[in-house]
Amino acid sequence: MKQERIARATAILVVAALIAVLVWGLASRSNHLVLTGNMPENGGWQPGIIEVEAGESLKLRLTSADVVHGFAVGQMDGTETEVHPGKFTEFTITIHEPGTYTYYCTRWCGPNHWRMRGTIEVEGELPVQENQEKIPLYLQLGIDIDAPHEADVLPPSKPSAHLGKSFLRELPEAYFEPENFFTLSPAEFFLRLRAEENLTGVSDQEIWHLIAALYEGNATKEELISGQQLYNENCAACHGMAGGGDGIFANANDQLETPTDFRDPKQMLGANSALLQGKIIRGGMGTGMPYWGTIFTEDQTWSLVKLLWSFQFDYYSDK
Repeated sequence: MKQERIARATAILVVAALIAVLVWGLASRSNHLVLTGNMPENGGWQPGIIEVEAGESLKLRLTSADVVHGFAVGQMDGTETEVHPGKFTEFTITIHEPGTYTYYCTRWCGPNHWRMRGTIEVEGELPVQENQEKIPLYLQLGIDIDAPHEADVLPPSKPSAHLGKSFLRELPEAYFEPENFFTLSPAEFFLRLRAEENLTGVSDQEIWHLIAALYEGNATKEELISGQQLYNENCAACHGMAGGGDGIFANANDQLETPTDFRDPKQMLGANSALLQGKIIRGGMGTGMPYWGTIFTEDQTWSLVKLLWSFQFDYYSDK
C-alpha cells in the first residue's frame, strides 16, 4: 500500500508539472501578438500597425492565411524569416531607436507582393539632433526625378571597364572625386572627357571605355555583391534578371508602365546616380514602381545604384 501511495503521489506530481509547463507555455504565448499574412488583395498583414515602446521586446507569432510569405523589418539586419500557412513562427525583436519602421513580405507571393507592408511605431524621445530626417541627395540637388533624362550622346557599343583602364592615368585627379558620380551622368562625363586636350587622340568608343573604368573603380566588390543580392530579391521579378524590364511580373495588371529597361543606354546614360537613388527611395509615382526608402538603408540604396550601372558597362571579371 505504501508503495502504491508513493506511485500515485509521483504520478500526480508529474501530471501537475506537465500542466504547469503547459499553462506557462500558454501564458508566455499570450504575450505574443499574432501577425497574419494575407495576399495583398485580401488585406496584407493583419494588423497593419504595431505600437511598442523603444527598448521593449516585441514578441510576434507569425502565420499565413494563404501561401508562404516572408517577413522582415526594413533597415534591420537578421530579421528575415519564413511564414507558413497553418503554422506559427515565434519572432522577437527589440528596437531601441524611436521612429517608424516598415515590416514587409520578402517572398514573391503574387503581382501585388510589394504592397504587403505594415509599420511598427516605436515610441520614445529622440535627442534633438537625431530628430531630423536626412534629406535625400536628389532633393538636396533639386533633381526632378520624373523629368525625362535621355542621353544626348551614346557609345557605339557597350563600354568595357577592362579596355578603359589603360586611359585612367591620363585623367586629372578631379575626375576621381566621388561627388562626380552623384551629380554627373555618364553622358555628361563623356562631354567633359571629350573636351580634355590630352584625350584628343582617343576615339569616342575609347572614351566610353574610360567612363566604364571610372564607374567600376567607384564600386567595391562588396557593394556590387550587396547590390546584386538586393536586385535579385526585390527588383528582378519586374525588371528581369538581366535588367531588361521583362521580369515575370512585368506585365502584371497593376503595372501602369512597363518596368525600366536598365540595358537601354539612351535612358540610363542620361541619368546620374543621385537620380537613380531618388527613384529607388521614392518609387515611380503613377508607374507601379514601389518605394524602397523605408526598406533599404542608405548604403544599400547606393550599392543597388552601383549595381545598376553594370547593366550599361562591362566590368572587369576579377572585380
